Amino acid sequence: MKRAIIWSGVRSIGEIYLNPQRLRKRAKELIRAICEEYGFEVEELEVSMDHVHIMLSIPPSRAIGYAIRVIKSISARELFREFPELKRRLWSGQLWEDGYFARTVGSRMTSEVIKKYIKHHKELEQEPTQLQMKL
Repeated sequence: MKRAIIWSGVRSIGEIYLNPQRLRKRAKELIRAICEEYGFEVEELEVSMDHVHIMLSIPPSRAIGYAIRVIKSISARELFREFPELKRRLWSGQLWEDGYFARTVGSRMTSEVIKKYIKHHKELEQEPTQLQMKL
């Protein structure tokens, strides 16, 4: 069954790492590799500065909570191993927030709508995230 899933980081990647683009790129690679190894099909993925958007097909024999736990725990462990300064900055030892949001793909929330939504977030990352105010 296809699911759209969003989860947050403990803090923005830009706040905790000096080269956020490198970290985001590596997180995407790891998430794709983990999903492939566990038989989860990634249809769309975007690692933003402070959260992850993923459209994922999970085998019916697996619960969504299991899939998210696997992806978040392995990706965090590997990112901490590859970027030791990341763990030093996150003194709690936690990269991802505990929760997540999941939505099943269906007739009202189609694959195309979800893919468009995720791609839109990728485009937003190229623009300033805050409005500039002139005082």
